[in-house]
Amino acid sequence: MAKPKAKRLKSFPNDAAAADGVAASAIASSYNDHIRPLLDAVDRLRHLNVSQEGIQLPTIVVVGDQSSGRSSVLESLAGISLPRGQGICTRAPLVMRLKDDPSGGDAPVLQLEYGAGRVVSTSEAEVADAIDAATAEIAGSGKGISDRPITLVVRKRGLPDLTLVDLPGITRVPVKGQPDDIYEQVAGIIKEYIAPKETIILNVLSATVDFPTCESIRMSQQVDRHGDRTLAVVTKSDKAPEGLLDKVTMDDVNIGLGYVCVRNRVGDETHDQARGEEERLFDHHPLLSRIDKSMVGIPVLAQRLMQIQATIIAKCLPDIVKQITDRLSRSTAELEQMPPDLNNVADAVRAFFHIVKRTCSSLEKMLVRGEFDEYPDDRHFHGTARIAEMLNAYAKKLPAECPQQSSDLFLMEEVRILEETTAIKLPDFLPRSAFLVLLKKKVQTVVQVPHDLAREVWVLEVLLQHSNDFPQVQPSWRRAVQSMMDKARAQSARHVTELIDMELVADYTYNPDYSKTWSELMEGYGKFMEAVKDRTKPTAVTLKGFGKVEVAHLRNHDDLAGQAFDMRARLASYWRSIVLRLVDGLALHVPRAVKRLAENDLEVALSDELLGNKMAGVERMLAPSPGTGSKRQRLKKSIVLLQQSKEAVADIMDRISAAGEV
Repeated sequence: MAKPKAKRLKSFPNDAAAADGVAASAIASSYNDHIRPLLDAVDRLRHLNVSQEGIQLPTIVVVGDQSSGRSSVLESLAGISLPRGQGICTRAPLVMRLKDDPSGGDAPVLQLEYGAGRVVSTSEAEVADAIDAATAEIAGSGKGISDRPITLVVRKRGLPDLTLVDLPGITRVPVKGQPDDIYEQVAGIIKEYIAPKETIILNVLSATVDFPTCESIRMSQQVDRHGDRTLAVVTKSDKAPEGLLDKVTMDDVNIGLGYVCVRNRVGDETHDQARGEEERLFDHHPLLSRIDKSMVGIPVLAQRLMQIQATIIAKCLPDIVKQITDRLSRSTAELEQMPPDLNNVADAVRAFFHIVKRTCSSLEKMLVRGEFDEYPDDRHFHGTARIAEMLNAYAKKLPAECPQQSSDLFLMEEVRILEETTAIKLPDFLPRSAFLVLLKKKVQTVVQVPHDLAREVWVLEVLLQHSNDFPQVQPSWRRAVQSMMDKARAQSARHVTELIDMELVADYTYNPDYSKTWSELMEGYGKFMEAVKDRTKPTAVTLKGFGKVEVAHLRNHDDLAGQAFDMRARLASYWRSIVLRLVDGLALHVPRAVKRLAENDLEVALSDELLGNKMAGVERMLAPSPGTGSKRQRLKKSIVLLQQSKEAVADIMDRISAAGEV
C-alpha cells in the first residue's frame, strides 16, 4: 500500500480547532503504521542490550547545555511532566519510548524500566517522582551521574512513535553536591552515545545564547563535523526573538538536518494550551512569524523526528541483521571450538585420549608425512622442512676435507705419529696403529657437531599446543613432554656416541669411492718423492688433491715421507666415508625416533603422568580453569542474546522483504 503524502505545514489553518486537528494528524500520521514495526524491532534490540555485542542501534540522542530546555522539549513531545530543578536534573540516560495508542484514552500509560529487569508502572502525576526515585537508585541520592539508562515507556493516543535518549546536561562548573569532574563524566557519556554513525543528534539550543558558544555544538561537531546527522531544536524562542531568523537561516554551526524553533511551556499551562500559544506566537509575532512554518512548532519537530527516525532505521536495519547473524555464527563457532564441558571422569578420560590422538596426528603429519595444513603460515611448524634444514646445516658443519692443523708443515703430523709408532717391521709398511691414532684424533675434532644436532632437533613446541584447552593440566603435560624430550635427546645422544665409537673402533668402508679417491691422490706420489729425495729439485711442488705444497722440511725425513704421504691420502679418502656415515646415520635416526614418539612414546609418557597417581591429572581436568569457565559462560550468554535479537528482527524483516519496502 502506497504511503500517503504528509501535509505541508505551511498550509496550517489559523484557527485553533483546525490547528489541533492538523497537529494530531502530523503526530499520528498514517505512515506510522509502517514505522512502528521497525521502531518496535529496534526498541526490542535496545531492551535486550544488543549494543554490548558491539552492534550499534539507530538512536536519536538529545544533548544540550544545562538549562537549554531539553526537558521542556521532551515534555512537549510526550505530553507529560519530567523532573526539573536546579543543577543537573537528568542524572542518567533517559530512554523515552513514545507509542501511539489509538485505542487508549486521554491519560497516558506510563512504565519505568531500569536496573536488573525492574519494571515500575506509574501515572502522569507521579512520573517525575518515579524517575527521581529510579535515578537515586541508579546514580545515588546526591547529584552524581550514572551511565546506566532508565527507560520510560509512554503510551497515549496521538503520540508520535519515537524513541529518544535524553542525556545529562552539560555543565562546566560543579554545584554543591556534584563531583569535581562532573564535566568530564557528562562529556564521556555524551561522546559515547553520539559517536556511532547510526546516531541522530538532537541538539537543543536556547535562543537566548549564541549558538557557536554552546558546548553541545562543540561536542557534536567533534563527531559530526559537517552536521549530516544533527538536527537542532531552538527553545525559548519567545525570550529572544530578535535575530533568531538569521541564526537559523545563516547556520553558522553546520546543522545539516536543519532547525526547528519551539516555545517552552510556561508555568501551569497544560500541554494543549502551550501548543496553542506556540501556534499563535509563530503566526502573529512580528519577527517570529517570518520564520518558515516548516521550521517551527512541536508538531513539526515530531514529524521531522519520525521521518528521520524512519529513514535511519530503514537504512541501518539490514546491516544490523547481518551483524547479528555474523556475531551469532562466530560466537557459536567459538563455543564449539572450546574444550568440552567435562562432567565426570569418563568425560575427562575421553578428552585426554582425544588430545593425545590429535597431538600424535599432528606430529605424524608435520614430522613424518611433511604436511602442515594445520599451521600453513607458521614456518616453525613445517616439520620435515625444518628438520631437513637442520640436517643440511649439520652436514655443512662437518668438514668435507679431513681436518688439518693449520700451523703444521705439510705431512709433519703424520711424520710425528709414524715416528712414535716405529717398531720391528718390514720397511715401507704403513702401520695400522699409526693410521688409527691419527683417525681417532681427526674424528674427535667433530664429535660435538652431531651432538648439537641431537639436542636441537628435539624442541617440538607442537607437543604443547593441543593442551591449551586445559590449562589446569598444562604443568603436568609440560612435565611429561619435557621428560619425553629429555629421553629422546638421551637416546639420540647415545646413537651419536655409537656412531662415533664405531668410527673409532674400525677403519672400514665398502664405498668404492674410497679406493678411487685414494688412487687419484696417489698419482702424485712419484712426483712428491722425487721432490723430497732430489735436493736439486725445487722445494715447492703442486700435487693433485693437495695443491701447492712445500717439501723442504721433509728432506730430513725422507725415510718416512712416503708413508706419511700414503697415510694422508688414505685419511683424505676415508674421511668422506666418515662424514657420509655421520650424516646418513642421523638422517635415518631422527625420522625413526619421531615416528616412534608419535606412535608410542608420547601416549605412554602422557598416560603415566596424567593417568597415574590415582588419575590426579584427570581430576584436575574436571576442575575448569576460571578463564575457560568464564569464557564459556560469556559465549553462552552472548549466543542467547544474539538468538533473541535475531528472533526480534526476523518477523519484521520478513514483512519488509514481502512488501519490498527496504
